Amino acid sequence: MGFKKILDSILAHLLVLLMGLMVLNVLWQVFSRYVLGQPSAFTDELARFLMIWLGLLGAAFVSGKTGHVAIDVLAKRASAKNQKWLKRAVSGSIILFCLAAMVTGGGWLVFTTYELKQLSPALGLPLAYVYIVIPLSGLIVVYYKFFDIISD
Repeated sequence: MGFKKILDSILAHLLVLLMGLMVLNVLWQVFSRYVLGQPSAFTDELARFLMIWLGLLGAAFVSGKTGHVAIDVLAKRASAKNQKWLKRAVSGSIILFCLAAMVTGGGWLVFTTYELKQLSPALGLPLAYVYIVIPLSGLIVVYYKFFDIISD
C-alpha cells in the first residue's frame, strides 16, 4: 500500500473523528442550554476549533482526490498534450500558493502564537495547537499536487 493511500486513509478517519466530536460537542451545547438551563462555557470555542481543523484537513483530503470545483472550459477545448501541460501548471500554482501562504505564513502564525504564549479564552488551549493545522494541511496539499504531477 503506497504512502498516498495510507495518507488518504488517515485523513478520512481523522475527518470522521473530528466530525463526530463536533456533533457531540454541539449536541452537548444544545442539551446544556435548553435542558439544563446552563449553557456550557467551552463548547462554542471547541466547535470553532474543530471546524477550522475539519475545513482545512477536509480541503487537503479533497485536493488529494482531485474533487475540488474547477472551471474546465479551457481544458476541455485544449488538445490532450495541452490538457496535460495545463494540469501541471495548475498543480504548480497550487504548490506555490500552499508553500507561500499556508506553509510559510501558517508556520509563522504558529511560531508567533507559540512564542507569545497565546491561549484561547474558554479552553485555555495554546492557539499554536489550533493553528498548526494550517501548515500541516498546506504540506499535505503540496504532497498531493506533487503526486499529481509525477503520476500524470
